[in-house]
Amino acid sequence: MFLAVDGESSEKVCSYQDVLNYMNLSKSNELFFMTRPVKDHKQATQVSLEVLLYAILDVREIDQMFIPYVWIIASWQNQHIGWKPDDFCGIKTVSLPFEVLWKPDITIEEMTEKDKAPPSPLLTIHSNGLVSIQNDQVLVSTCRMHVYKFPFDIQSCNLTFKSVVHSVDEIQLVHNVHSSEDTHTMMRTQYEWLFINMTVTNKTVNMFGLKQDVLIYTITMKRRSVLYIVNFMLPILFFLGLDMASFMISDSGGEKLGFQVTVLLAVTVMQLILNDILPSSSDRIPLIVIYCIGIFGLMMLSLLETILVLYLIAKDSQDSDMDKEDNSKQDKATCKGDKKKWTACICDVSTDETPNEQLKDSRSQLTEESQAFEKLSDELREVVKALTLLLNNRMEGGKPSYWTRVTKTINKVFFIFYVIAAGVFLLCMSLSWNNTLD
Repeated sequence: MFLAVDGESSEKVCSYQDVLNYMNLSKSNELFFMTRPVKDHKQATQVSLEVLLYAILDVREIDQMFIPYVWIIASWQNQHIGWKPDDFCGIKTVSLPFEVLWKPDITIEEMTEKDKAPPSPLLTIHSNGLVSIQNDQVLVSTCRMHVYKFPFDIQSCNLTFKSVVHSVDEIQLVHNVHSSEDTHTMMRTQYEWLFINMTVTNKTVNMFGLKQDVLIYTITMKRRSVLYIVNFMLPILFFLGLDMASFMISDSGGEKLGFQVTVLLAVTVMQLILNDILPSSSDRIPLIVIYCIGIFGLMMLSLLETILVLYLIAKDSQDSDMDKEDNSKQDKATCKGDKKKWTACICDVSTDETPNEQLKDSRSQLTEESQAFEKLSDELREVVKALTLLLNNRMEGGKPSYWTRVTKTINKVFFIFYVIAAGVFLLCMSLSWNNTLD
């Protein structure tokens, strides 16, 4: 269109509607939106896909869900569209409402929830017939989690694009080779997970007797493990150290037993927390679970050893009490025998003696018996002093009893075994994690 001003021609003025009128493109023209935009139905429509990962919002291990924020750019050729830009003032692209043109029915197999945000309302057509559309989506998709190496694991999640009803003869999917490189520069937030790379695989699969072209984007990411080491693994290791330190507590009371039970319960609480993190459908037992069970088992053995030692100490006390009772019974029996002897001596008096003579004899006998009692009392005092001295020597470090010696030996042997077993176990766990990281 040319406008004349004062008899002279001016620059040509063009509008987007001129382009649409030239192609007879409107909402009522079924040619553009009813069928696949090819002039020969045997010719396949190539759909180029480009996926840009902007952020890894969440990875739920217990639900095996992967939630990324992505930009999806799709483009295809529409053979009913085309114009010469020079004829329309250099216009090369026109933006149109989303529902005006035909669009490929591309879906993502792993997606379990539709994005609640509305799709882009516009698409863009180019002068050479290329149609492109861009959409940003928060994808809630399934992902098979491999948590054997947790928390040093590397996860790979797939986003599989395919047509819903069209075969490979109708729609062919191709990918942009620069998607992975662009993703590295466009990542905004990574939170717990670090993006490593994104690979693309194109293959043909047979779905319900229909051969279809699929495009698989594999996103590989690595977990940040520092917080799990500080908040989970180190506290359990500290509990193991506390359990070792409990060997310094005396076995005579119940403080050691109560302390070890408390530490064991603390490890149990940590295991419950771990159970809320890891999925129950793991094929292999994760190394972190073996780590917790191993330390729990060592603490359980330590607790059982403490119970055995306390039992032997109680047995030693019972034997000592029985010996004391036997000694006291023997002392009482000796005293009763001496009393009967002395009573018989007093009563054994000749009936031929006169009362005065008997009285004199009895007085002399009582005097002798009194002296004998005093002598016996002195001897008993000496025995009591000797026993008291012997008991004090035993309490202050004298020769211990049999079961006390046995418990000391058990404590020494078990402590050496405990330290060696804990060291070997932790070394094996460290090597296992290092091997999985290589």
